[in-house]
Amino acid sequence: KAREAESGKPEVYLDVYENDRPELFLKATPARTVGPREAVGVRGDSEWDVPEPELGVVLHRGRAVGYTVGNDVSSRDIEGQNPLYLPQAKVYDRCCSFGPCVATPDTVGDPHDLRMSLTIEREGEVVYEDATSTGEMATTCETLVDYLTRHNTLPETVVLLTGTALVPPETYSLAEGDRISIDVERIGTLVNDTVVV
Repeated sequence: KAREAESGKPEVYLDVYENDRPELFLKATPARTVGPREAVGVRGDSEWDVPEPELGVVLHRGRAVGYTVGNDVSSRDIEGQNPLYLPQAKVYDRCCSFGPCVATPDTVGDPHDLRMSLTIEREGEVVYEDATSTGEMATTCETLVDYLTRHNTLPETVVLLTGTALVPPETYSLAEGDRISIDVERIGTLVNDTVVV
């Protein structure tokens, strides 16, 4: 629904969700990512920016070895103008964060049965709060990993973000100084402030 709301071409997204092949794209290189308590970035040329809380599957040599919390910060207005602008909406300085740890598969258990929550604070006041379950994912972790590794030489270690189900309303956009807290059951809470880049 959020993709339909942001895009002048919503049928492009509907086609993805109705097909077997998932949407996969490069989110960030290591130099563009930040860790816990570091500031994530929003683009200075964007008017509508949101965090996207996601489960991260940590791959080593193509095999899932653990899970983490990810924040796929996105410029929704840039992406909404044209789907081909996706790289500009997704890949820029400080566009992604991970943490607070990598939890083992034994610790996490079923990755498709985890509670996930998002809280955004502005000047100490909660401006957005919601929760969901990874059970709402449209595609399994195994399928995403399978498609990512097909005919594709990957770096030794990769974090695959699985997509979000928590999207703030159209009336909200990240501002410098906002604090984003993403909690995933059995993994932990990723906290980042926001800076304009």
